Amino acid sequence: MSTQVTPQEQDYPLSPVPMDQRKSLWSMGLVLLGFTFFTATMWAGGSVGVAFDFSTMLLVLATGNLLLGVYAAVLGYIAAKTGLNTALMSRFTFGELGSKLSDFILGFTQIGWYAWGTATMAILLVKLTGLPESWTTPLMVVFGFGFCVTAFIGYRGLEWLSRFAVPAMIILVAVSMTIATDDAGGLSGLLAITPTGDLSVAAAITLVFGTFVSGGTQATNWTRFATSGKAAVVATLLAFFLGNGLMTLIGAFGALVYQQADIVDIMVAQGLATLGILMLFLNLWTTQDNTVYNFAVAGCNLLRTRRRRLVTVGGAAIGTVLAVMGMYEWLIPFLVLLGTFIPPIGGVIMASYFIGYRRQYPALDQVTLPAFNLPGLAAYVIGSLAAYTSPWIAPIVGVLVAALSYGLLLLVTGAVRERRAQVLGSL
Repeated sequence: MSTQVTPQEQDYPLSPVPMDQRKSLWSMGLVLLGFTFFTATMWAGGSVGVAFDFSTMLLVLATGNLLLGVYAAVLGYIAAKTGLNTALMSRFTFGELGSKLSDFILGFTQIGWYAWGTATMAILLVKLTGLPESWTTPLMVVFGFGFCVTAFIGYRGLEWLSRFAVPAMIILVAVSMTIATDDAGGLSGLLAITPTGDLSVAAAITLVFGTFVSGGTQATNWTRFATSGKAAVVATLLAFFLGNGLMTLIGAFGALVYQQADIVDIMVAQGLATLGILMLFLNLWTTQDNTVYNFAVAGCNLLRTRRRRLVTVGGAAIGTVLAVMGMYEWLIPFLVLLGTFIPPIGGVIMASYFIGYRRQYPALDQVTLPAFNLPGLAAYVIGSLAAYTSPWIAPIVGVLVAALSYGLLLLVTGAVRERRAQVLGSL
């Protein structure tokens, strides 16, 4: 029996997705929606919900999610045109060895979310069902490896789960929000609620954009399966503007009406505890399998291996260990901070594709790339510093400064090379 690993079985972690393996808009949209339906995103919405009146809150959520959707859609367009994921694009942007920096940052962020989601499922299940506290750690192990089953299968597994989970979650959310609106006294009651939190508009947009920007940067793992650039853009906007927007809106609604941002606590308050547990399970599973899949793709590029399934199981093991070790308590602020340092990766990739390579990457197996692409790495550092020190919307600043820096560095290095060639030619 042959033990050879085929690209189809492993979802092309180190090569472009061929056109005959591309997926429909409907398929990609479901997978991406399942990814963006994430409990932690509701908490970001909850922070916004208590800080603004209803109309301002809607404007902030719409702005933040539109910016996130556009950012992810541009990367999605590049992925569809090239068939490459973010990890492979990083080779052209940062170099053969330099790309390992982005692999590490993106992979670690995703496995961190996986650890948080695994711990959340176990802790809340014990809390909501009244199980003994001693069950928490065994449940973390069960969920830690159980959530990765669909990711182990690959794109087919993610799609299968999303076909069932996404419609179910939309129905559950619709029921909950209808009850919440009635409890608030209708639209007039919502408009009359006075904000109690203190958050600037720029900080609120940063929170909405930054909480899930790591996922947006790696949405290319699915948009590379798109049949066209247009399909990738539509699917990405659908997921990150509407899907992520819905999650932040739910959190904001809960904070306004019940002073709770989490959909499970909201459903418990509404007398829907059983549905709340189901919602939590579906919500986390559809994101957990996507995050460990992202980790596996980044890991394959980092280790230069095609064995995505093996890396998937390894990632689930790391995430489970981190969950058991208690990263649930302190991981979220750290990951939000990483949201400042992840967008510049996308900014440099965009500039590299549109300016450096003029919308046409050469074939990976037919080009020799430098170990380190210094302009790309320098632009990333500049973009990260600008985002970290910016009083404005940090993720947007990081993307724009990184992209502009890369374009300027290409211009300068090109002029230097041209001048050097002229000097050598005159000797």
